[in-house]
Amino acid sequence: MNFYIPPITKNLLIINILCFVASFSLPHIGFDIENMLGLHYFRADKFNLIQLVTYMFFHADFTHLFFNMFALWMFGNTLENIWGANRFLLFYFICGIGAGLVQELVQYIQFVTTLEGYENVRIAANHVISMDDYLNMMTTVGASGAVYGILLAFGMMFPNSTLYIYFAIPIKAKWFVLLYGIIELYSGLNGADNVAHFAHLGGMLFGLILILY
Repeated sequence: MNFYIPPITKNLLIINILCFVASFSLPHIGFDIENMLGLHYFRADKFNLIQLVTYMFFHADFTHLFFNMFALWMFGNTLENIWGANRFLLFYFICGIGAGLVQELVQYIQFVTTLEGYENVRIAANHVISMDDYLNMMTTVGASGAVYGILLAFGMMFPNSTLYIYFAIPIKAKWFVLLYGIIELYSGLNGADNVAHFAHLGGMLFGLILILY
């Protein structure tokens, strides 16, 4: 069995793992690197443009990291071998940055339709914080946007390849990608969780534009 991993995919895996370790280790010495490099809402005091790149190297927990890195390894290997290192890296970053931009747009729409004009926000029954503090809490992390772009690219390039849901249920790549897109759209419109579903869709959108281009 060939376990060779092309250089860009391998280095992305390593950097994500190192950043994950740092995000859980450095706070013990008073340095919250995830809060600094995670993507904040653009109206927040802590927002910085570089976060549109750095946010995709940090993850909320091990499960978040594992599934993103598993998908990056599974689909990134094939795409990098076909496209070459430079083209694959450019695709990865554009999808990731595009996902971040879409997330910022969605947060802006949510803000102006629900919070515009308020000075304080109630986040619990007896806990009210200032709007500035609330905006600084809105942080997005994860490589999911870039990974969803890679997933879309794989599905478009190899639509009839067979994938296995839970390693048991066979499904063609094109239907797998479509199913994930529908789930993300439904979850984004109806879910109340803390998952950036529209960022995932943003990664797929930018991936689609690049593939068609």
